[in-house]
Amino acid sequence: MADLVLEADRWKRAFTLIELLIVIAIISILSAILFPVFAKARSSARRTACLSNVKQIGTAIGMYTSDYDGAFPNTGDPYLWVGKRFRWPIMPYLGVAKVSASESSGDKFKSANGASNLLICPEDVAANSFDYTSYAYSTAFYESDESLAAIASIQNLIQAFSRPGSLAMPVSRTDTDVVFPSQKVMITEWTNNHDYSGSKPIGMWGSIVAPFDTPGKDSYSGGRVVLFADLHAKFVKASMFVKKTNPKLNAPDPNLTSGGLGGIDIP
Repeated sequence: MADLVLEADRWKRAFTLIELLIVIAIISILSAILFPVFAKARSSARRTACLSNVKQIGTAIGMYTSDYDGAFPNTGDPYLWVGKRFRWPIMPYLGVAKVSASESSGDKFKSANGASNLLICPEDVAANSFDYTSYAYSTAFYESDESLAAIASIQNLIQAFSRPGSLAMPVSRTDTDVVFPSQKVMITEWTNNHDYSGSKPIGMWGSIVAPFDTPGKDSYSGGRVVLFADLHAKFVKASMFVKKTNPKLNAPDPNLTSGGLGGIDIP
């Protein structure tokens, strides 16, 4: 008799199939609600880390210009806008340590204590494609406004800089040359790493795969963390960039801002 009572108690304590299905359904609903929230929080944290990186780069550039009488970084290299080039003039001010000795290997960098990488955005899926640096330096800060005005397209910018001539003659620019410092972008992410739709972000010049010089149809989707000439940094939707009138320039590219340092990127 006691055995029968124990068996009955066991059945009372067990879940029925319907109860199990209800529990599974509740867990599924909660997962559907919470997982996107967690993903959004993670993305927001990565954006904050990226913003912190850019602010520190801005601090480094500020110290550089202070030491050079207001002049922005200029090494005489037409390709200084490329991540692996512009970082070298400000290296003494960044407090980062070199991991590899070979320039051709990409020169991965980390902070002096090895805890972070100031030159890579945590959400940058294309960092390895761009010399292990997520950011670019606007050509307007070391090229004359006349030179930039003479470059008709993104592709011509690349060609002019690969064969330096009258269109690619670096000159020293200073903070007094910037007409709208709070609206002229100095440093920007290579790609729209945040809030983009699709499987991959859109690059500054279009696709993140070759050819890079062809703006994609989604060039103005997503957003980027940028640093302005007055050294304030913020997240900006790609759609906020001043749209170019030339179809070949249809991308949010501060390299070819109309008017150079006399123009604006964000209204």
